[in-house]
Amino acid sequence: MSSDEMTDARERVIESMEQSAEVYGLSRSSGRIYGVLYFADEPLSIPELVDATGYAKSTVSNVTRTLTRIGLVHRRSSEGGGRRVQFEPEREVWFTIQDVFQQYIHREMQATLRTIHRAEDQLSAEDNPHERERVRELRETYEDLREIVQLATEFSAAELREALETYERS
Repeated sequence: MSSDEMTDARERVIESMEQSAEVYGLSRSSGRIYGVLYFADEPLSIPELVDATGYAKSTVSNVTRTLTRIGLVHRRSSEGGGRRVQFEPEREVWFTIQDVFQQYIHREMQATLRTIHRAEDQLSAEDNPHERERVRELRETYEDLREIVQLATEFSAAELREALETYERS
């Protein structure tokens, strides 16, 4: 693969990371900065990230702070004890996804389930049976999803894969 082809492939992946960042409630710039760090051979400083992304220093600073807080990026002191801080990505993405499941998806599902339970409590036996059935089906779906998210946050990807393979063989 030529150098240009590798650059194009890397850029496509980084663009995908930008889109994924938005899905998880982060800015596109968060996805790009994470992607640049992910493909970097060594930790990068804020000025280096400014050069690599073209973003303003304030944007890079705010994004690296956010990414550090959520565990996608780690702050490191410069080699030799310099004052310049450098950033490196969390490369074990599965742990990050588990954290997102725990922090955002689980919380959102719990809120939705509380609302569904209130709706079920408000529906009386005389209410439209089709409506009650739809609400019940929705509750069961969310309960199943909650269980899937719980499993995804408790086990590694390898453990989940092994369990599924064992299940398929039986």
